[in-house]
Amino acid sequence: MVPISKYLICLIFIFLTIDLYVYRGIRVAIQGIALAKKKIIAYLYWSITCFTIGVLLIYSLFQVDYQNPFFRYFFLYFTFTNYVSKLFAVIFLLLDDLISVTKWSIYKVSTRTPHRAIQEDRKIPRSAFLQKTAILAAAVPVVTLGYGIVSGAHDYRLRSVRIALPNLPTSFDGLRIGQLSDIHSGSFFHKTAVRKGVALLVEQKPDIIFFTGDLVNSQTDEVEGYINVFNKVKAPLGVYATLGNHDYGDYRAWPSAEAKRKNFAAMLKAHELLEWDVLMNEHRIIEKNGDKLAVIGVENWGTGRFSKYGKLGQAYQGLEDIPAKLLLSHDPSHWDAEIRPHFKDIDITFSGHTHGFQFGIELGAFKWSPAQYSYKQWAGLYREENQYLYVNRGFGYIGYPGRVGILPELTIIELKKA
Repeated sequence: MVPISKYLICLIFIFLTIDLYVYRGIRVAIQGIALAKKKIIAYLYWSITCFTIGVLLIYSLFQVDYQNPFFRYFFLYFTFTNYVSKLFAVIFLLLDDLISVTKWSIYKVSTRTPHRAIQEDRKIPRSAFLQKTAILAAAVPVVTLGYGIVSGAHDYRLRSVRIALPNLPTSFDGLRIGQLSDIHSGSFFHKTAVRKGVALLVEQKPDIIFFTGDLVNSQTDEVEGYINVFNKVKAPLGVYATLGNHDYGDYRAWPSAEAKRKNFAAMLKAHELLEWDVLMNEHRIIEKNGDKLAVIGVENWGTGRFSKYGKLGQAYQGLEDIPAKLLLSHDPSHWDAEIRPHFKDIDITFSGHTHGFQFGIELGAFKWSPAQYSYKQWAGLYREENQYLYVNRGFGYIGYPGRVGILPELTIIELKKA
């Protein structure tokens, strides 16, 4: 058994604060029902809270593997949905408290209309109305997030993009590139659906395929059961891959440095079994009819808190005379931070990483997601002068096992000579 961390204590305190605040609203909303029913509601409500905190304590104190299917598929979703729903309720409860404080303040400075008289003028007291609205609001994310698991998690969407490059060699005019990103195999719960997603990409018959990182969540053995699924991803000119921030084992507490090293060696072996050429700060030259095109791959490099293993200068060496250059870099923040300022002849950068936060709205040309508050480029095609960036929305999911609005993506990018 290990000591309780300060982060766990803080999390439990936050959960209890939310629970107490929401329960106060529930008590107001159910004032008119029988006492026996009130007790049942109270027991159910606090039983859920006790269950949540109890499981958190057990998993933390006894260091249970967080990749355990129960924890990953059931408990994390259950807890996430539970408290997201309560946060929706908190919005209305705070509004009710704000109104009450305002009325109390008015009553204190003026005795013309007592607070109670104001309330009695309505058939339904204002506070009761908002408390009931809070409960209804809490139901919205439960339904929405549930639908995102049942339907959105594997509702693969094929997106086609055409990019014209003036320096594209004639032999590569019409080249069809398939892009796959952010598989996160440790999160899957429906292998048949995953196979269908893979088949959808293969059916497009791309000439070449790029995988832009995050094969797993935290350790390589997550992909073992899916090698025979993703090894169907093949293309005539090859499949080229790069590593994402989750592929290094940085988000897991390893018993030793050697264990982490072995995990990373297994990651490279997994790419070998898939017959994907993983580019570790290096490049490949694709030749066709005497024409040449460069495929560059860097290890993960991102701004902020994400690891910087990528060495683009090293990967670029010797490519000065190659007319067209395509780069695989997992994190799109790399584009503005290093690629555009210092490597202006890299024509297209292929990235993933953001998942579009697995939540948002896309209607025609309009798109919104919380991702845009963290990433300037978070989904789709971007252009600055003669350089392009394509950010794939991701194939899989992590944390919340579903998608709402921002659906899993398979991309076909066709290159044309301008």
